Amino acid sequence: MPFDFDAAVQAPFRMQPGLRRLAAGTAHLNPLCAGSRHQREKLAVLSAFWPQALLQRDGFDAVPALRALARHAAAEHPGAFTWDEGTGRAEALRLGTAVDAEGAIGQTRRGTFGLGDEVARCLAGLPPHWRLAALLSLAFAEDFALVDARDGTIPWLAVALPSHWAPEEKVGRHFVEVHAPVADSALLLKAAEGLVRLVTSGEGWERFVWTVSDHPRLHAHPDRLAQPRWTDTPVERAWWRTERQTFIPLPGVAQAVFTIEVSVQPLADAVAVPGRAAALHGAIASMSEAVLLYRGLTPVREPLLAWLAGRAAAPAPATARRPA
Repeated sequence: MPFDFDAAVQAPFRMQPGLRRLAAGTAHLNPLCAGSRHQREKLAVLSAFWPQALLQRDGFDAVPALRALARHAAAEHPGAFTWDEGTGRAEALRLGTAVDAEGAIGQTRRGTFGLGDEVARCLAGLPPHWRLAALLSLAFAEDFALVDARDGTIPWLAVALPSHWAPEEKVGRHFVEVHAPVADSALLLKAAEGLVRLVTSGEGWERFVWTVSDHPRLHAHPDRLAQPRWTDTPVERAWWRTERQTFIPLPGVAQAVFTIEVSVQPLADAVAVPGRAAALHGAIASMSEAVLLYRGLTPVREPLLAWLAGRAAAPAPATARRPA
């Protein structure tokens, strides 16, 4: 799904929920093709670091929510994912891989990249109760977390591509605790309880977040980022990192699946559209010191603003004239 630049990039910059109702017919999920960039990075994470990506609170039963997510995925994208309610069998059609209710793995056809069995081999390395979650993660671009309005917590996560945060530090914690480290988050925290009730109330919602990054990887767990930041990346080779987040309300329970679709592209490409460099300059120029520090932009604020100002002032490329 496209990132809405105009809705997300505003000046003065404010940390706020920024929710909007999902338009009728708009999909929550984005199916992946075999061997896509998202899938390759997720395969690497779920093969080598899955205990930091697949997490649930002790004693929590995630099966009903996970089945509801599989049901939603199959209804929204029947050409990419199927779900058998009676048997609890799920299949990622583009990946030729299935998982049944007991976690048994089926290779329904050979994959179309690598050796052809990468997905099945990745799933085989996971505990059986995590295989359906991992199959959903590999079939779609999104990461997933469960928001529970009954106690305001996030009891379950399947997050392979975090944006500079550690999922293992968030699982089981209250929504307010999870967002307490966010800089200038007073508006967000004040609205926290109402926000949780809202996103679990039965309507679909979406929001957009962004940052400028010094690396192009989708997987940005803090344990695997070079420190200090910005030592090898000049601002003209910076990256534009965005997230489209949605909430899928689960019927009959006060819960919602929180989806996170990460995208990364060269910053120069992201601001090539007229007006965007100026808009981004205004947003970053208005960030507080706390927000700049939280987003890792303190070391590059001045050169980044100068570069964006230059891009904003540059004349638009001449449009080729059509022959008479």
